[in-house]
This record gives sequence, structure tokens and C-alpha cells, in this order.
Amino acid sequence: MKIVSMKSAVLGDNALIRIGTDEGLSGYGPLRPGFLPAGQLHATYADLLVGEDPTDIENVMLRIRHLGGFKPWGSIVGAIEIALWDVAGRAAGLPVHKLLGGKVRSRVRTYNGGVRRSLRGFTPNDFADAMRAATSGPEGFSIVKQWLSYHNRGDRDLVGFSFGERRGGAPHPNRGLLTTSGLAYVVECVEAMVSALPAEVPLALDLGPGWTLPDAKKLARATEGLRIAWLEDMLTGDFSHDTGAHLYRELTSSTTTAIHTGEQIYLRNNFRELLETRAVDVIGPDPVDIGGIAELKWVAEYADLHGVLVAPHGVHNGIVGLAATVQACATLPDNFIAFEHPIIEPDWWRSIVTGLPEPLVENGSIAVPEGPGLGIDFDVEAARSHLSAEYADFFDD
Repeated sequence: MKIVSMKSAVLGDNALIRIGTDEGLSGYGPLRPGFLPAGQLHATYADLLVGEDPTDIENVMLRIRHLGGFKPWGSIVGAIEIALWDVAGRAAGLPVHKLLGGKVRSRVRTYNGGVRRSLRGFTPNDFADAMRAATSGPEGFSIVKQWLSYHNRGDRDLVGFSFGERRGGAPHPNRGLLTTSGLAYVVECVEAMVSALPAEVPLALDLGPGWTLPDAKKLARATEGLRIAWLEDMLTGDFSHDTGAHLYRELTSSTTTAIHTGEQIYLRNNFRELLETRAVDVIGPDPVDIGGIAELKWVAEYADLHGVLVAPHGVHNGIVGLAATVQACATLPDNFIAFEHPIIEPDWWRSIVTGLPEPLVENGSIAVPEGPGLGIDFDVEAARSHLSAEYADFFDD
């Protein structure tokens, strides 16, 4: 079997890569929205793929892996890797989890991520209402995550939140010392959210990057008596090209509240210092940004050796990313907590994909699909109707 094409397209709010083969099998991978490879960049990857055997996944990845980098620059590589696993599974007639060593769980826990996000303002009451909405649906999420502080517009919209002028630009550009009232506001919002959640549901908080180490220590200590699943990306993270391991180690050592980072990190070697120094309690690799699901599995297993838990990121990976993450997480060791449910919009996405369980999320978890590859298929004709003219040949070789 040989690769004959690599194509990319925007489909609704999702972006995808499709790998086509000379035997008529296709594999799909999720791309980060806004980073669709085009022009010479697309041609570079396509030229390195065409003619290769897609089932020799590692051999193909050795041709392209060095072209990626920290989020978002590794996402193309990660999408290609996932598409290769999809092809390999389809060729073998097996779900990807079988190729990764087999599942150790038949259901995979997920947290709200891109589902039931309804924050209407930035007051403590607004955050409490968002928690009630997140737990009001049929999904039965057993962990809820919320964005706060430097991770949303609150840091720019709230007068007196921190010292210094607020800036715009790329996502999460601000950093600096919080005012006394700013820190008190964050604590008040956290307390309001915890009070609004059911007693058995812990709160995960995505807070940065941008916090100073002294402020991060203060918040971590202030939340020690609350039901907090983790504090995420406070110091570095997201689009930061720095793991900040030495800072995180000091923060983690100062508190019993779980500290989390890692969604921006590309490849296993860049997790090494975080894990070997046990700088955090939880890592959150993104299956796309880390460079693929085999890389995710390797890092999760290495984290387990160091007593570090794993809660994979993935809010922007769409329904194909969800399928890939479920396949990978089914095979992870018992340090797995839950993965982030992605945004799946518009609603018609569910009508162009088959193979996922219905209901998708039940009792906070997803049943592992047993179909070949990622376990999902496209209704190609239905999907074509949602493609713009620019991508009309996406499903053709």
C-alpha cells in the first residue's frame, strides 16, 4: 500500500487532514483551526508522504517529525500521525487501540471541555451559573473545568485585576503580579464554583499562563481545602514555548493542590524534565500538539513511572480528534484521569459521521468504538454538502 495524496480542508468549525492510498483506503486526522497547511507548506509535507507505506507509521514519522514544534507548530505532524493510524487500522480491520497494545478500559472518562460552556460574564455568580449549566445536561460529567483569570478576557476587562497595562495580540499575552483585590476576586470565583457543583464533582481550573510564582503559591494554598482537581498552566503553558519545569517544581512542592501543565509541549523529550523532576502532579498533553497518539501513549506511560497523572487536552480537535483520543486513552495506564471533550460544531457534524456511541457521553464517559481505524466513518456525500468550493475535492484522490 502506498500514500497517493494528502489533502486538508475546513469542514464547519473543524479542520482535517486526509491521507489517501492506492488501495482506496483513507485516514483522517484533526488539524488545529487556523493552522491549515497551505501552499508550499502543504506541498512540503505531501512530497514527503506520497509513495510511502502508511502502515509503516514510525518510518513515515521519521521523515516529518523534525519539522514540528511546540503548539501550534506540531499540530500538522500530529494530524498526519493520527491519519496514518486510521489507515493502518482500516487496513488491518482492527480498531487503533488494538494496534496500540489493546484497551485496558472499555469506557473512557471525559470532562466538559467544549461542552455546555455558558459563561455570560465574569462575576462569581456568573461562574457559579456556568457550573450549574455544565452539570445540568445528560452527560453526567464527573469533572468540570472552567477558564479563569489570565485564561479568559477577565484579566483585561476587570479594572484593577493586576499591575501593568493589559495588552492584546495572540492568545493569552498578559503576565504579571495580581493586585490584592485581583487575587481575592479569583478566590471568590473559585469558591462560588465549588459551591455550585455537586458534592462529588471536583473543579479543574485553567488559569494562565501569566501568573507569577508568588501569586500561584498563594492561590494554590488558598484552594487546598476545596474540591480542586487541578490548577492548570499557571506559570507557562498553552502557547508558551517553555515548560517552566524549575518554576513548576517549586510551586508543586509548596502545596497539596494538584498542579497541571503540558498541552503545548511537542514530543516526549520535552516532557522529560517535568516528569523526571516531578515538577507537576498532572500533565495534559494534546494528542495533536504532542505529535500524535503514539507519542501521547509513550509520555503517559513514562509519567506513570514517575507518579504523575495524565489528563489529555484537546478542546479544539473536533470529532475526529475525539475518536483518536478515545482510542489512545483506552490503552493508557491507570494514571489516566480523563480527557477534554472537544468542541463539536455545528450540530450537523454528528449527522456526517458514523460509528460513535449514542448517546456519546454517558455517566461522564464514552464507550470505546470497536470499528476499524479510529472507529468512525464519514458519510461522504453528506459531508460534501458542507464543503466550500475551495475544498470540493477533499474526499477524492
